[in-house]
Amino acid sequence: MFRRTFWFSTGVAAGVWATTKVNRKLKQLTPEHLAVAAANKAIEAGGRLKDRAVDFALEVRDHMDRREAELGDALGLNAPVDRELPAPRGYAVIENRNSPPYVEGPKKPTYPYNRNEDH
Repeated sequence: MFRRTFWFSTGVAAGVWATTKVNRKLKQLTPEHLAVAAANKAIEAGGRLKDRAVDFALEVRDHMDRREAELGDALGLNAPVDRELPAPRGYAVIENRNSPPYVEGPKKPTYPYNRNEDH
């Protein structure tokens, strides 16, 4: 009798275990659960793609700065300036044509244009 009780209990436990596994699998295959799983995978993939794009942009910027420095060195743009630059020149707001430094250039002759003279 003990043998029959053991095998009966083993069968019941196996049936409960199999039923639980099948019900979990069926629940995972419902449209709602599949939609949630797909959305989670898409969000995860989007996050990975964003991280890769940011890393790529930072790497491009680093290479761009390095190349710009190389070109500046090759062209001598990054070399220190040995001489002093002249002071910026100030311009008068109102010109004084009577002062001696002002020199007017040569005057161009002006010719009047009369359309009636051509006919």
